[in-house]
Amino acid sequence: MAVKVVTDSTCDIPPELAEELGITIVPIYVMFGQETYRDGVDMDTDEFFDRLVHNNVHPTTSVPSPKDFADVYSKLADETDEIISIHLTAKESGTYNSAVLAKDLVEKKCNIEIVDSQSISMSLGMLVIAAARAAKAGKNLEQVTEMVQRNVARMHLMILVDTLKYVIRGGRLNRASGLVGTVLRVRPLLTMKEGDLSPVGVARTKAKAVQRLYNFASSFSKVKELAVAYTTDHDEANSLLDRLKAAFPDATGYLSRVGPSLGTHAGPGAMGVAIWELEGEG
Repeated sequence: MAVKVVTDSTCDIPPELAEELGITIVPIYVMFGQETYRDGVDMDTDEFFDRLVHNNVHPTTSVPSPKDFADVYSKLADETDEIISIHLTAKESGTYNSAVLAKDLVEKKCNIEIVDSQSISMSLGMLVIAAARAAKAGKNLEQVTEMVQRNVARMHLMILVDTLKYVIRGGRLNRASGLVGTVLRVRPLLTMKEGDLSPVGVARTKAKAVQRLYNFASSFSKVKELAVAYTTDHDEANSLLDRLKAAFPDATGYLSRVGPSLGTHAGPGAMGVAIWELEGEG
C-alpha cells in the first residue's frame, strides 16, 4: 500500500495538483468575528481578499484540532498503513503540535510520521509535492520521510508584502518591526530562517521589491524547483515566474495562489518566491 501524504492549507499547492497527486490537505480555520470558515473549503479566495480589505473586522486564524487530524489519519488508515504528515513551521503555528497529538488518537494500526517543514507556503508545498511523487513511485514511509527531512534545509523563501499592517495585526511581527513600513511607505521583505519569520530588507517601490525577489532566486547557482506564490497580483506573479523559468530552464516552476490562512497575515499585493536548492550546492 502506498504512503499517504497529508499537509495543511498553508502549503498553497494548486488544488488541481493536490488532487492529481492524492494529497490530503487539512484546512486552517479563518474567523471573521463569530463567522468561521475552513481555508480552501468554505470561502472563495477572491471573496476572502475582498472582505480582508473592506471589512472592518480583521480576520484571525486557528489551527486544526488534534481531532481534525485524527479523523483524517483514521480515514486514510483504511487505505494504507503508512502516512506522512508535513506541516508549516512549528515556530509560527501550533498546527504541527496538533498533528503530533493526533497520532495518539488514531486507534487503527498505522505508522504516522509528522514532519516540521520549518517553512510556509510553497517552500512547504514543494516538499509535500515531492513526498507525494515519491510515494507514487513506490517509496516506503522511511524513504519518503528521509527524503523530506534531508531537503528541509534546502528550501529557501523570500516574501514581499505591500504593507506590514496585516502581518502586525496577525501577530507575526511586533509593532516595532512595522514602523519602517508604516512611516516610510516602503515594501518590506521577509524571509524564513530555521522556521522563524523575520525582516530581511525593504524596497522603495513594488517594482524594486519584485526585482529583489528575482535577485534572491537568481543568487542560487543550481535550482531543482521554484515557485512564485501571490495573494492578488496574478499577472505580476506570472511575469516573475516567466523570468525565473528563463533563468533556470531545467527547474520545475509553479505558480501558486496564497489562500486565506496565510493571506490573513500577508495581505493584498503580497508575493513570495520559494527555491528548492539542488543537492550538492553550498
